[in-house]
Amino acid sequence: MMAERLGVSRSTYARVEKGDPTVALGVYAMALFVLGFGAVLGDLVDPGRDEHGLMLDAQRVPKRVHVKRNPVAT
Repeated sequence: MMAERLGVSRSTYARVEKGDPTVALGVYAMALFVLGFGAVLGDLVDPGRDEHGLMLDAQRVPKRVHVKRNPVAT
């Protein structure tokens, strides 16, 4: 029944149960969703919760911004 809900073959679902790394990540994500863990997966991939990534982004922001001025043509 689980393989049917995931939309995969029984053999693929058996590989999921064994933790086969060659099974597509989307199948694992769908399995989590079917089992009621979709919100947990959403939290895991939420960029707003990635403190390290946010810190690296903040370091890339320039300290000062220089605006180039165009000379006024007369």
